[in-house]
Amino acid sequence: MINYKNNHRRNRFKSIGDRNFRKRNGNGHKTNGEFNNNLEFKRRNPGKNNQNAAKLVDKYNDLAREALSNGDKILSENYLQHADHFSRILSSQEVLKDNLNSQQINESNSKDNKSSEVVK
Repeated sequence: MINYKNNHRRNRFKSIGDRNFRKRNGNGHKTNGEFNNNLEFKRRNPGKNNQNAAKLVDKYNDLAREALSNGDKILSENYLQHADHFSRILSSQEVLKDNLNSQQINESNSKDNKSSEVVK
């Protein structure tokens, strides 16, 4: 009797009756319902990046510099456009923070003025 190396792995596969074959319509295309049920391809936080905007600006600027040094001007311009996009996001975030800070300062000043008027 010949002992094969992978005999112990024999039962790791599903039996043929348990397999879920992909259903296709008459022309060989998958039905639409299969893609809607796949949750593994959906992003968890679609509006958020894995890194913050400042890191992404640096990343794309470095990639643009590297592409330009390799002689690819088109790829370099593409990376620069990505960097410009994230720099605009960064500047809009800073403007938003400044507006929130100024609102908080104005609210605290108005509260201080009201409390000082009550004391008088």
